[in-house]
Amino acid sequence: MREHELEFICQEEQDKLKDFVNLGVEFSKLKSKYKATKHGTSWQSSHLYSILWKIDSGNLLTDSEVQWLRENDLSEAKKIAQEMKKIAQEKHKIDQERNRFTQLKYKYKATQYQNSYLDSFLHQILKKLEVTERLSDSEYNWLLNNQLLETAEIFKQQESVKEAQFAELKDKYQAIKHSDLSLSSPLYPILQNIDAKNNLSGSEINWLEQQGFSETIAIAQELEQTREFTALRAKYKVTHYDDLSPKSHLYKVLKKLDFSHHLGEQDINFLRKHKLTKTIEIYHDKYASNLKLNIESGKALNELEIEWLKINGRENIIILAQQKHFAALKLKYDVLAYQDKSHTSLLYTILQKLELKERLEPTEFAWLQETKIKVPQPTANYYSWQKEPKYQEKNLVSGKIWIAYHTIEANFYEQEFKRTDNKWNLANASSHWRKADKPEQALQLTNNLEFDNIKENKLKSALLTSRGGAFRDIEKLDKAENCARQAIEYQPKSHHPYTLMGAICFERHQYSDGEYWFQEAIKRGANPRDMDSEIKRVVKNAKDENKRRQVINYLLNKDPQRYAWAKSYIKKPKNKI
Repeated sequence: MREHELEFICQEEQDKLKDFVNLGVEFSKLKSKYKATKHGTSWQSSHLYSILWKIDSGNLLTDSEVQWLRENDLSEAKKIAQEMKKIAQEKHKIDQERNRFTQLKYKYKATQYQNSYLDSFLHQILKKLEVTERLSDSEYNWLLNNQLLETAEIFKQQESVKEAQFAELKDKYQAIKHSDLSLSSPLYPILQNIDAKNNLSGSEINWLEQQGFSETIAIAQELEQTREFTALRAKYKVTHYDDLSPKSHLYKVLKKLDFSHHLGEQDINFLRKHKLTKTIEIYHDKYASNLKLNIESGKALNELEIEWLKINGRENIIILAQQKHFAALKLKYDVLAYQDKSHTSLLYTILQKLELKERLEPTEFAWLQETKIKVPQPTANYYSWQKEPKYQEKNLVSGKIWIAYHTIEANFYEQEFKRTDNKWNLANASSHWRKADKPEQALQLTNNLEFDNIKENKLKSALLTSRGGAFRDIEKLDKAENCARQAIEYQPKSHHPYTLMGAICFERHQYSDGEYWFQEAIKRGANPRDMDSEIKRVVKNAKDENKRRQVINYLLNKDPQRYAWAKSYIKKPKNKI
């Protein structure tokens, strides 16, 4: 190889080496400039070099390149790239707007106006002309003052076209009596709205009414109804029906359907007559769905709705309604613990009767007495911090069911007394009012009784015992005792007034006296368990904690096994944390 050729090759290699070094230096500078120094690879093997070069050249990155920066934790470079993209987009938008401004100047003969700034007065005027928006007097005069006469003439031509259109619209929509021909009249945009098949607003209708344009309103409303009728026919699959007028009976039917209203037999027959079976099917599905939604929201079905569901084979919705109603009644009467959720449950029948204030059959009441549910035990030593609550069984005929049952019975016997004048009904009503926790009602029934006019001693005793019990309920023990002693005088062999006397004595904490009267009651046929129930009531209702403990101590000392239940009413101090 010749010497000069060898020198040329060496120089080429040196130039390549120099370029290589320069590229490495440039890459290092770009990384520093765009906060990417953590990326330590060489410019040859890194995708970063081409990305940074594009950013530095002012070129936009592709989405995949931005994603690459994000994945490689090059947030600063990504941020700069995004800002540059935003700037470029804004610049492109401004360039487009300027081009559009130039086009508008050519279109509206305003090229002699040199100012091309986007915020110029001319730009705003030309944009108005483009959408045929009316110019203000100041804008029109500005065109004249700036010798833009051809532009001003174009505006005048637009106005002439609008005036002609305004006149046509007034004639078309029977508003010709309006003398104002100015395009600034409120009537012009209203008529444009009608012609564009837009519904009028309330304020527009009010203005027309104030101006006396009743014919225009009628036309607008008929057009609106026609559009609605067309939409309803499409929505409810009316494929064949010749009368397109909103005065048609079909329009009224479809409106009812759209509002989910019930269609009467006459409307259904009308649809059948015109063979609109698809419409009927849609109505059935829609109405049934609406009833189902009402049920889900807690609304009860009425008789008409239930009958419709039966006729149309929607018994499943009736069952759903019954199940929801049953659940609501169980909640209302505080028996959610009853597990059976079926609408065929006897409890559902009973609760419906109570809700309707109907009397229960003896078998139904007996079933309530026999059926038990588990409920949290409301004992004094149950604390909220306990993880596992204690449960006890109770009869269904207790709580709110007990109150409702005895309230219905009390009202029944009151009505029977008014009907028959038989005072035994008063005694029964009074007894039920007490059990319904309304002793005042019981007292009111017997307030004005003239016992001298009552011949039957047994009845006198029953009325006085019930009245005495009511006085005991409201803690008027002296009056209760007077009634009990009078009842004993009238019927010494009845155990009821003796039981009342025993309870009164326990209320007064005269335990030995109370035991005496209870024993006398037992001699006359009282059940010892009834005595225990009266004593338990005294313990349960005691308001003074010391007096409650006093009764409990007496009972436990007397018979700890028989009165073991009393322990649950002893309040224990909460543990200190």
